Amino acid sequence: MPVTPHKAMVLAAGLGVRMRPLTDTMPKPLVSVAGQPLLDHVLDKLAGAGVSEAVVNVHYLPDQIIEHVKTRSRPRVIISDERDQVLGTGGAVVKALPLLGDAPFFHLNADTMWIDGVRSNLARLAEAFDPARMDILLLMAPTASSIGYSGRGDYSMLPDGALRKRRENQVVPFVYAGAAIMSPALFADAPAGEFSLTKMFDRANEQERLFGLRLDGVWMHVGTPDAILAAEEAFLESVA
Repeated sequence: MPVTPHKAMVLAAGLGVRMRPLTDTMPKPLVSVAGQPLLDHVLDKLAGAGVSEAVVNVHYLPDQIIEHVKTRSRPRVIISDERDQVLGTGGAVVKALPLLGDAPFFHLNADTMWIDGVRSNLARLAEAFDPARMDILLLMAPTASSIGYSGRGDYSMLPDGALRKRRENQVVPFVYAGAAIMSPALFADAPAGEFSLTKMFDRANEQERLFGLRLDGVWMHVGTPDAILAAEEAFLESVA
């Protein structure tokens, strides 16, 4: 049965080092692309997918994000305050679990940005997530058609969507697009304190419970100031 997540977690605590000097005075999620902060692009997609509550974690320049989202109602934003601690992407989820509940939830990076194809990719994720077979379903972007990405990829994907992690010297065709559905049960015995979410990806992969869904549309890697222009051109072209 497909799931319909009503809650989401948005990672917004990073330092945004590669986006300097823009992030010297503002957190990366508030950097504007095509006239709108990156965070709002993400929250708008979640609202469109029927999400009613989004947990947003904050650490770097947290008050700016808290102020920015305080009047938002679709989705309603709940802040997970990490200003006095460093938890990493995995520890951040563990801290937020009491706010996320027991059902599978969307998980997005605050700086991810994509142009949907014919249908919403978040709706497609929800339809494809099968909790009987999966702990994590990642939205995967083809490296060849992504904008602003020049890496070696993250995973190869089998015909049934099962993912296989890239080996050290390998080049693979898909990169994680920064959006996923996760089962909270995966974190039941997660380590305490700071750790990377990739640890949980690897665990699910070892148990053959890590799957991917090919993104329909165009993914934009907005990692540096130079990448903003390319992302804006693609975005504005898509709505013209």
